[in-house]
Amino acid sequence: MKAGRGDSQAQFELYELYYRAMFNTAIGIVNDSMQAEELMQNGFMTAFTKMDKWHQKSSFGAWLKRVVINECLDFLAKRKLDTVRMEDMQISVPEIEELDEPEYTVEQVKSVMKGLPQGYRTILSLYLFEGYDHEEIAEVLNISSSTSRSQYLRAKKKLIERIKNKEYVG
Repeated sequence: MKAGRGDSQAQFELYELYYRAMFNTAIGIVNDSMQAEELMQNGFMTAFTKMDKWHQKSSFGAWLKRVVINECLDFLAKRKLDTVRMEDMQISVPEIEELDEPEYTVEQVKSVMKGLPQGYRTILSLYLFEGYDHEEIAEVLNISSSTSRSQYLRAKKKLIERIKNKEYVG
């Protein structure tokens, strides 16, 4: 691929094609537009310099998204992601009642998510919007899958509570 050999025109074309989606992915995880922009740019630079790692088993966009997500997760790891290890704790998570009116837009859900703690936002974003399962989340966040599940359930409960209370951000 020309972009991997330093062809700036090919790199620019790929950037134009994918930058919005990669920015949305980054902002969903870090919740800061300036930081998301920087992490997205870093993801593109990493992808362009490591194109030999892309084996075309998946689309370039899917591989690039994984690179950007890893950039975001590395950034959060440096900031000490706010999750709680629960392997040794016995807790019961009550069933979450469903919303009476499930007519909420993705934008409303994302708006409410902005007000959640970073750890909750990260797990919700990876699970709901990026399609990761709990085993994949556990692997990338270096936590157990049971911790991922319990954090997801707590985050979902808090999200539903805030949606019901119409606690939208910005």
